Amino acid sequence: MARVKRALHARKSKKAYFKAAKGYRGARSRLLRTVKNAVDRARQYSYRDRKVRKRDFRRLWIVRINAAVRNHGLSYSKFIHGLKLANIDLDRKALAYLAMEESEVFDSIIEEVKTKLAA
Repeated sequence: MARVKRALHARKSKKAYFKAAKGYRGARSRLLRTVKNAVDRARQYSYRDRKVRKRDFRRLWIVRINAAVRNHGLSYSKFIHGLKLANIDLDRKALAYLAMEESEVFDSIIEEVKTKLAA
């Protein structure tokens, strides 16, 4: 059987790990075993936090909408219920933007929601 020479693939893998560990301090950027541990852990965190980022932004949008709606005497849950009654299909990201930047448009949406809730 032929002898397997794996220097090329080993070097390629090792270079990839060290490139990913650029900017790490101490042994975490110099020793292969430690670099592997650090890079693998960093990849686990980045995978998890891509999901967490979506949750965090949704929470932020809800807080912003709630703050803007309470100035008009409504609660967040009643506002969302009123949006559904009024058939206004805006997501929370757009609503939060309108509440922060386009207050006139958001005020008109709130008036529409109030009329639907009163009826």
